[in-house]
Amino acid sequence: MPAVARAEMLIRSPASAVFSALVRPASLKKFWLKQASAALSKGAKVDWEFRVPGATETVEVTRFVEGEAISFVWSGGKSVQMRFRPVGRSSSVVEVRVRGFKGRGAVSEAISTTEGFAVVLCDLKSLLETGRSGGMVRDKAALIASAHEATRSSVPGGQR
Repeated sequence: MPAVARAEMLIRSPASAVFSALVRPASLKKFWLKQASAALSKGAKVDWEFRVPGATETVEVTRFVEGEAISFVWSGGKSVQMRFRPVGRSSSVVEVRVRGFKGRGAVSEAISTTEGFAVVLCDLKSLLETGRSGGMVRDKAALIASAHEATRSSVPGGQR
């Protein structure tokens, strides 16, 4: 059975607001990304720069249903699917599924991706419910950068 990363979160905000926060660069930069070249839209190809130094991604949107679903492809052909389901009038569930992990490290990579999207969704929840990012993505990025730096400095010559 292929490895799949899964994360979901109940957010006390309408599905349209959650969808918008994951589409618009101005919103994405409040909690997840350092930079986005454009908004996600049908057929768009968007460059993202993450908060981890040097981490970038080109996102190619494959499905875009306003307020309901976004799908895109990124590195190594991995497909990311986000669904937005209303819960009552003022809440929603956002579900993220990532497929396409390959090779010996597939399970480990799927687990890491699940963790990453869980942190992103928690920070998004904080932003939409309180008006402020909880800094969770920023802090996770700092941990990742610190671990990379420790790895580089433990290798002779400081390079991998």
